[in-house]
Amino acid sequence: MVKIEKIDEAIHGYYEKTHPAVSTDLIEAVLYSVDGGGKRIRPLILLEVLEGFGLDLTEAHYDVAAALEMIHTGSLIHDDLPAMDNDDYRRGHLTNHKKFDEATAILAGDSLFLDPFGLIADADLLVEVRVRLISELSLGSGTFGMVGGQMLDMEGEEAHLSLEELAQVHANKTGKLLTFPFVAGGIIAQLEADSLAELRKAGELIGLAFQVRDDILDVTATFEEIGKTPQKDLAAEKSTYPSLLGLDKSKQVLDDALNQALAIFQKLADDKGFDQAQIKQLIERLRLNG
Repeated sequence: MVKIEKIDEAIHGYYEKTHPAVSTDLIEAVLYSVDGGGKRIRPLILLEVLEGFGLDLTEAHYDVAAALEMIHTGSLIHDDLPAMDNDDYRRGHLTNHKKFDEATAILAGDSLFLDPFGLIADADLLVEVRVRLISELSLGSGTFGMVGGQMLDMEGEEAHLSLEELAQVHANKTGKLLTFPFVAGGIIAQLEADSLAELRKAGELIGLAFQVRDDILDVTATFEEIGKTPQKDLAAEKSTYPSLLGLDKSKQVLDDALNQALAIFQKLADDKGFDQAQIKQLIERLRLNG
């Protein structure tokens, strides 16, 4: 897919062309995980939202999309570390700390958390837009988003969380970084507050659906299907949607969240002329039979 290739080109361009290398070993470790596969769902959502509102994609848009994928990849490197989920495989390949070593993996993750803000800061967008994007990405990925949610997730191991507590974990750990591309698309398109609120709600619903889907696949899928060790949550005695609701109810929650998100885009199509064809196709891929 051309968009995925351009996202990857933007990441490689940052590390291979933008600045003189300080450590080629570090860049090798960073790009090892970047190039390890993945569907690029988060950056593709951003690009589909932009096109849905009638924008022609530019290099700056791909830079923002690349920045989002960099943070996501960095989170996977750190998630797999021995002190966290302690996994040997990610996307069907050895995890970063298994391919290199633990210290290198920590530093590669650090790079992928910090470098995206420089990439967005230098993007060819209005200053006001860049500042809002940097603020939104920081809130979605740091202490008040993904990292904070990861802490809640660790604290919840071997604990019997309520459904509300589990929802709080994943609204932060998974949901906020998945909400970012929807809101970022609206920021770049310079939409009004009501439309941004609709996009944020859609992102939160997709974040919920994504986590429920991941929980279901952890129980039902094979290594070949998900590219990582299955039943890790079961072994860690983590509370999950299937453990609290059962598989059938979890599948219903997944479908309901996706249907509500699709309804929001139908409303944006009716009220704002949003072209929902591509984002609808992407959302439908999140169904278990998608």
